[in-house]
Amino acid sequence: MAKSAPTTRYIRTPGTLGREDNSLTFRNEKGITHIPINSLKELYLLNEISLNSKLFTFLSMANITVHFFDYYGQFRGTFYPKEARVSGKVMLLQAKACLENRLPIAVAFVGAIAANIHEVLYHYFKHGNKEIKPYLDWLKKEVPDLLPKIKKVPTLLSLEGEIWRRFYETFQLILPEDFVMNHRVKRPPDNPINALVSFGNTILYTKTISQIYHTHLDQTISFLHEPSDRRFSLSLDLSEAFKPLIVFRTIFEVVNNRRIQVSKHFDKKYNYCLLNEPGRDVFITAMEERLQQVFDHGTMKRKISYLTAIKYDAYKLKKHVVEGTPFTPFLEKDRR
Repeated sequence: MAKSAPTTRYIRTPGTLGREDNSLTFRNEKGITHIPINSLKELYLLNEISLNSKLFTFLSMANITVHFFDYYGQFRGTFYPKEARVSGKVMLLQAKACLENRLPIAVAFVGAIAANIHEVLYHYFKHGNKEIKPYLDWLKKEVPDLLPKIKKVPTLLSLEGEIWRRFYETFQLILPEDFVMNHRVKRPPDNPINALVSFGNTILYTKTISQIYHTHLDQTISFLHEPSDRRFSLSLDLSEAFKPLIVFRTIFEVVNNRRIQVSKHFDKKYNYCLLNEPGRDVFITAMEERLQQVFDHGTMKRKISYLTAIKYDAYKLKKHVVEGTPFTPFLEKDRR
């Protein structure tokens, strides 16, 4: 069982989760682990874990969110505590904003993706990767010119896809040959870099779900991604601007410092490739460290973590749909 930030527990081995008096217990072949519940906010169940309805009641009373994953590391669902932060007024205004003002909000998300990728890659340009410059120039000069001219969301999504495609092409200049991405494959990932991207994106997606939970926003009403009956698409929207800063910086760090290695940290079969348990441990630890990294925010004039920045983006979006205040997702350049 992996520890990380004091509010999150990742359980990676099979076992049984239960309640003993007013604390959680996890039982497996190695014995019993007692989990203090006072500071716990999230559980990640990354293997086959047995639990019962009595425990769900206890978790709900303790206001703990539980994220479930399958063998392939695919996100399968979230258990929400009893909805205490719902607001019909906010939901109606959020739906109205989606119907009447979707494109400008979606444009803001894509603009933030481009700006934050530029910030991440500029580090490598400064340290000698001059071949990145054409892509950096395109992100900084051409993309901001293109965004105001776009009139439809599908056209915007095409530009977003092009931004990510070109980003992946730069991996051959940044990462060792074993981690070069020839093309993005998700379900299931087919090589080590796709496995890292899929796992990292999924962890960020679920972190964003937990942060949106603290607001009155409806998880299913989104702006960049199509609203869907089968997923929390607003979490996809809000997590996009943070992917370069959290997921990809974590990948670049663990790969280039050889904390993650192809020969040690992946299970490879005929048509898929997954992080093994030691690999997940290394990646989760590195990603939690980045999520909890504290910095001075220039606009807010206070210290916050990346995890808190996700929650503030949700609050900014809520304020936009309720009060009409301008909405700009988190930009790395706002760090001091």
